[in-house]
Amino acid sequence: MSDALSRLLAARDWLMADGATGTNLFNMGLASGEAPELWNADQPEKIRALYRSAVDAGSDIFLTNSFGGNASRLKLHSAQTRVHELNRRAAALGREVADAAGRPVVVAGSIGPTGDIFAPMGTLTHPLAVEMFHEQAEGLKAGGADVLWVETISAPEEFKAAAEAALLANMPWCGTMSFDTAGRTMMGVTSAQLAALVEKLPNPPIAYGANCGVGASDLMRTILGFVAAGSERPIIAKGNAGIPKYHDGHIHYDGTPALMAEYAVLARDAGARIIGGCCGTMPEHLKAMRAALETRPRGPRPTVEDIAAHLGGFSSASDGTGDDDGPTRERRGRRRG
Repeated sequence: MSDALSRLLAARDWLMADGATGTNLFNMGLASGEAPELWNADQPEKIRALYRSAVDAGSDIFLTNSFGGNASRLKLHSAQTRVHELNRRAAALGREVADAAGRPVVVAGSIGPTGDIFAPMGTLTHPLAVEMFHEQAEGLKAGGADVLWVETISAPEEFKAAAEAALLANMPWCGTMSFDTAGRTMMGVTSAQLAALVEKLPNPPIAYGANCGVGASDLMRTILGFVAAGSERPIIAKGNAGIPKYHDGHIHYDGTPALMAEYAVLARDAGARIIGGCCGTMPEHLKAMRAALETRPRGPRPTVEDIAAHLGGFSSASDGTGDDDGPTRERRGRRRG
């Protein structure tokens, strides 16, 4: 238990993670289609400000600006030769902010999906995925990340490749998948299947769970699925701030700070140990979440009826735990928050 995250988990009932990366950076002037990772070199003060905003709002963990920092995604911006540098910079800026926080704060090195599809449907192979994730992991490690944070994964093959890369880098890690309509990832994984998968890995994550997806209600239903699977491994809940709406030329998330405070308490009471936000989650949401977690007493584990009453209805009748095959969904790119 020598890593910073495990020490905090041993000392605390719950930890608060951060909010959105993309939403906050767009508000700082990031252009649509621009690689956020390039700002680690070109706009370091803005990345420091992003990290500080999470710490100041009460986050115990914040994710680095490296979600799309693998060679496949950076190649879209002719930056595939800069993987190590951009990830190292992302973590090093985080290390500065965390070390100046005056309290223990964990720097989590964000690793998102490659954006490629595994063979035979696509061209991605296990060795190639491991190589890309390992390159990214080594950069984050060199910059001083405490833990690797694999997120928004849909395919079990990609989750396994990221786990192997963490082992090669000799880094502790956490992993979350993104569950869409009908309680499954885009590649069909259910909450129960992810709970089983993590326990079969040779180097299981410190914590696992769900991020992004449809909205807070659906994500909470997935959290109940993890709990029902019976794993004692810490569970991560990182839900979007409501549902995205297109308004005046930009995407707006309709979740208020009050709604996210309700979500945070429900996630804690459901059994999540690490609670944060994803797309649309701003510092004002995080402050409300922190205040609610600190002041509202622990309650009973919520039912799906409780969740719907507090956070709104679900996007589908299925939670992914039945015998249904779930709707067929076209794979699409997604960038965290």
